[in-house]
Amino acid sequence: MQAVILAAGMGKRLKELTNDNTKCMIKVNGITLIERMLRQLEKRHLSRIIIVVGYKGQKLINFIDELCIQTPIIYIENPNYDKTNNIYSLALAKEFLCQDDTLLFESDLIFEDSVIDELLDDSRDTLALVDKYESWMDGTCMKLGEDDSIEAFISSKKFNYSEINSYFKTVNIYKFSRNFSEFCYIPFLEAYLMALGNNEYYEQVLKVITVLDEPKIRAKRLQGQLWYEIDDIQDLDIAESLFATDTKDKVSLIQKRYGGYWRYPQIIDFCYLVNPYFPPQKLVDEIEANFKRLVSQYPSGMEVNALLSARNFGIHKENVLTGNGAAELIRLLMEQLSGKTGFIRPTFEEYPNRYDIEESIFFMPQNRDFSYTACDLINYFADKDINNLVLVNPDNPSGNYLCKKEILQVIDWTRQNEICFILDESFVDFAEEEDNTMIKQEILDKNPHLCIIKSISKSYGIPGLRLGVLVSGDLMLVNRLKKNIAIWNINSFAEFYMQIEQKYKEYYVNALKKLKEERKRFYNGLKQIEGIRPILSQANYIMAELTGSVSTTKLTANLLIKHNLFIKDLSSKIKKGQYVRFAVRNMEDNDKLLIALNKELGEK
Repeated sequence: MQAVILAAGMGKRLKELTNDNTKCMIKVNGITLIERMLRQLEKRHLSRIIIVVGYKGQKLINFIDELCIQTPIIYIENPNYDKTNNIYSLALAKEFLCQDDTLLFESDLIFEDSVIDELLDDSRDTLALVDKYESWMDGTCMKLGEDDSIEAFISSKKFNYSEINSYFKTVNIYKFSRNFSEFCYIPFLEAYLMALGNNEYYEQVLKVITVLDEPKIRAKRLQGQLWYEIDDIQDLDIAESLFATDTKDKVSLIQKRYGGYWRYPQIIDFCYLVNPYFPPQKLVDEIEANFKRLVSQYPSGMEVNALLSARNFGIHKENVLTGNGAAELIRLLMEQLSGKTGFIRPTFEEYPNRYDIEESIFFMPQNRDFSYTACDLINYFADKDINNLVLVNPDNPSGNYLCKKEILQVIDWTRQNEICFILDESFVDFAEEEDNTMIKQEILDKNPHLCIIKSISKSYGIPGLRLGVLVSGDLMLVNRLKKNIAIWNINSFAEFYMQIEQKYKEYYVNALKKLKEERKRFYNGLKQIEGIRPILSQANYIMAELTGSVSTTKLTANLLIKHNLFIKDLSSKIKKGQYVRFAVRNMEDNDKLLIALNKELGEK
């Protein structure tokens, strides 16, 4: 068995990173793609490695020669690399293809060792390595039969997004038998070159071959093995996290992304908080049906969107500001505050992070559950001479909840003491108590010192739309904030969602009911696991204390690396004790986490 590596391309999409290097000399975590690939092939004791070079070819050759690879390496030069495509590079190696069985690679790939093993361990002699299509993938796709036959190659012109669940993406790694190359692939390759020229892709030849009665090539499906094709700087960024060799670095790189995890389809996200039971498919279908109109037209200005929010919450439009997520509104509001501000910890750090630490006063409950009451807050801050008080209810990450009666008690106390009260209700819909929101016109009118922020993203399961509202009885404050925000601060899709949201109120009520039922089941499941103490929560997440010898850092890393489960490590928020937080997802996902926790911590 030999290997052929196509490495003649210029890698223009990587811009300055390939100004003086060929694409395969790009480094991922300090190691070039070509060195990593050659070290992997070296372990397989191949007869030889043929590398087709072109752009910066001599520099690449010099670099490889310094690696002291023991497997014999033969270089083939493609002098027309800037005028041809990979079909020409492969044609230059056709004589070698006819001499031995071949593993064929493109040089812009990074993959784990088991990817090669999938081909070598398969008894079939001619295979195209494929993986289930995901949204981040680009390039040649195909449909497969149950017997792994290649039923069709899907060109970009015929690509149908409604059928993507049936598509497979070529990994650009193949196994060709010598017989297949000599009597099938090379004859068709030569005919294709003569008919259509050199500026084509070698997959086009395979497309022709698969229409034969006996195509002699099958697909080999990957089953979760890691690989990535690096075409641009975003691909490089993703690959850095996927293939980090140090576990701590890998976890850190993924944590620092703060979202965008559709690029990691194997990961189940228990870190970021959304409603798993909303929106319903019907609502999604309505947005999809209006996609072309929404993407091609401007959204309305802030006053129209304030009117939509006011209608949906049953208040006056003068009292509300619609934001590009709650984060935008938090920043705007915290910039308006002055004087001493009271915070509860642990909490959502976006609030204290946006305020002067010298003017911040923190209350931390002195119990293992980090629970507190309205009286606890009033008693603690009574002599602190604060100007503002910030409360997230239910709190994040503890899930501690103050009932409506207690919140009204805090509202009365802050009004009497002329304290601006910022209440975050992003998770209040998940509480067992009904009719608990303070977003009511009569409450706002009576309490102009009250300012409420609510993330629509979290409770309604639409974080990608970036929606939040700020509500206050202080009309002057609302007007000041509106002057500091862009007129088009939300997009057309978010506006359309607010436009149609009321039609789906019944769906939302049912979604909340499902969430509360699953939260209870999930909590009881956590209670059965040795080494972990879940804390009762009124939100769509559960905080838990690790009581055994496993640290939060180790558990977070093990769940991510071994089980593809991403949880929130609270060690940066809570210095005393070992705490983690789990989002409440649907039953299927939650059961996967329970099984993994049992493996990592042990069952009671």
